[in-house]
Amino acid sequence: MSRIQVLDKTFEIFLESDAIQRRVKEMAQQISADCAGTRPLFLSILNGSFLFTADLVRHLTIEPEISFIKLASYKGMRSTGSFTTAIGLDVDLLDREVILVEDIVDTGNTLFQFLPHLLQQQPRSVRIATLLHKPEATRHPLTLDYVGFSIPNKFVVGYGLDYDGWGRQHGSIYQLAAE
Repeated sequence: MSRIQVLDKTFEIFLESDAIQRRVKEMAQQISADCAGTRPLFLSILNGSFLFTADLVRHLTIEPEISFIKLASYKGMRSTGSFTTAIGLDVDLLDREVILVEDIVDTGNTLFQFLPHLLQQQPRSVRIATLLHKPEATRHPLTLDYVGFSIPNKFVVGYGLDYDGWGRQHGSIYQLAAE
């Protein structure tokens, strides 16, 4: 589909499913090489990263542990500027290699506010893997270790990303169409 309707908005194709899958596989290969000989914890930030996490870990050649945390910072099409935790971290991070898996980093507010809480648990290391990064929108200094795609500051849905909870099911990523 070249266009989709999600609630009251129309979106047009931005990244095809095949391109996403190729890049996710490349990222998994890089993470596997970087983490060879370890058993890292992949901490997936819900809801948006569930598809990305599933595809990413399927391509790994290392043995990961996988856990989830739910952080939310969006209401509609805008970041609220702060995050809320709906499902907390239930895994001991002490001296663990942690790969934080995020669907998209735009302002960076959520990660910037969450990382100090994560680091209090004294992991050995924390790396960030994000499918999408919006450099133009990023307001905080963050080290993104693995980036699938750098994209313009446009609103996108699909492949786990949503608009008010809808549109996550699409295998491709769509951007808001010009009106």
